[in-house]
Amino acid sequence: MKPILISGIQPTGRLHLGNYLGALKNFVELQNSGKYDCYFFIADYHSLTIDFEPKEKTEETLAVANAYLAAGLDPKKSTIFTQSHVPQSTELAWIFNAIGPLGELERMTQYKDKSANQESVKVGILTYPLLMAADILLYEAKFVPVGEDQLQHLELARTLARKFNNHFQRAFIEPRALLTKTPRVMSLNNPEKKMSKSLPEGCLFLDDSPKNIEFKIKRSVTDSGSEIKFDLQNKAGISNLLEIYSALSGISIPELEKKYAGNDYGQFKTDLTGVVVKVLKPFRESKTSDTKLKSILDAGAKKAQKIAVAKIKEVKEKIGLLQ
Repeated sequence: MKPILISGIQPTGRLHLGNYLGALKNFVELQNSGKYDCYFFIADYHSLTIDFEPKEKTEETLAVANAYLAAGLDPKKSTIFTQSHVPQSTELAWIFNAIGPLGELERMTQYKDKSANQESVKVGILTYPLLMAADILLYEAKFVPVGEDQLQHLELARTLARKFNNHFQRAFIEPRALLTKTPRVMSLNNPEKKMSKSLPEGCLFLDDSPKNIEFKIKRSVTDSGSEIKFDLQNKAGISNLLEIYSALSGISIPELEKKYAGNDYGQFKTDLTGVVVKVLKPFRESKTSDTKLKSILDAGAKKAQKIAVAKIKEVKEKIGLLQ
């Protein structure tokens, strides 16, 4: 029996190249490795902490589902579902609210960063890691693909599993991180900041037209020199473009430096545009109908619920709730 692996993406606006290189590309590689029983969900409950319109939320959720398929996730190989279709995750999250340490939540880097920039902080920003822990522990996941910025949240999930197992009877596996090597995808027009939909001029969206891709890459920030060399300290702009080129093409950065030795930025950007346009083609052209997407999500939720229902029943029994 293969170990369960789980991860998800929030539906909060258009997906961009950072989402592809940071998550989607890796999801497909993990699925196709044949080593894991993969569960990939759309984290719609998590996304509610960000201001939204109901109609847009529905559209964004279906857009993520479409992106999953366009990237190469296969419903026959992976379980694809929507977080809110498995209500046991919020049941377990409340149980973790009852036993979770407040101090641990207040120390979360994400909470500290967001609360520092907001006058009124939503409760969900603080308790977000408890729902994330529930998403992982509910399905008996042994592995969670994460970047280094999510290790703190995963460690809290391990802490909660240990705390529950020690205080009550053993119910949870302590999940392990599958550290994913993700490139630093920075804004094309401000390489000091991460690529983000909040900075659309420097963001390559997965559904951008070839013309838009060409326009954004041509206008991307480089530096006053002309040497195509990776140097984060002194040449942040061209270094960002080299990382993107390497991640999408599979050509190492030293090989790219050698290939473009003596060339100017113009030729490099033209070639990079071709690579990006080719990789993102499925996201522009693959449009699964909403009816089909909903059918896939419903089927995935039914499979996920089989595990979730059994696990929440076990947890309730072990904490003494009347069945």
